Amino acid sequence: MNSIPDCESYFAQLAKTIASLPFSDMERLTCILLTAYEQQRTVFIFGNGGSAALASHFACDLGKGTVNGSSRRFRVMALTDNVPLITAWANDSNFEDIFAEQLANFAGPGDVAFAISASGNSPNVLKALRVAKQAGSIAAGLTGFSGGRMLALCDTCVVVRSDNMQIVEDVHVSVTHSIFTCIRARIHHPPLYTSWGPKLVTRTAAK
Repeated sequence: MNSIPDCESYFAQLAKTIASLPFSDMERLTCILLTAYEQQRTVFIFGNGGSAALASHFACDLGKGTVNGSSRRFRVMALTDNVPLITAWANDSNFEDIFAEQLANFAGPGDVAFAISASGNSPNVLKALRVAKQAGSIAAGLTGFSGGRMLALCDTCVVVRSDNMQIVEDVHVSVTHSIFTCIRARIHHPPLYTSWGPKLVTRTAAK
């Protein structure tokens, strides 16, 4: 990790990282989540530490912020929010199981397992993605550094190319906010948007 000695240097590195974001991958992830909404599939979001906080935050944005008066709601669940269940699996089984075992109860074909991991190497995140794929769910990811082992398990993945954990986490918040903002706009004004749909996601997930 490169040392950043002052605040100005930190923000210069942050701006450089933002400028190199993979916007096409962000659009693919947006389309996957929109299709889950359209088809009434469930999106499961999970991660550790700061990524756990972001999982809860993003689930809140999608679950509440997309409501537009129609009967269709975003089916979204943060696997980070049930603390008794998480501690039970961690204590009675293994910490690697805390997300995978939750997915084993709920995940099915067409659902989306959305993993957030700055390193891309968290064992519990990797195990959950494998369980999701076995259930026929779409595996999506948001990671940093060079992608880690998570990259090979995801049908689509946004990689924030930075070797600084704090910058990766800062940009992860912005990425999820940008995706949420796009989703909300497309849900509220569907005639204006024609670039997303099940066919696009099918091609993305099958690559």
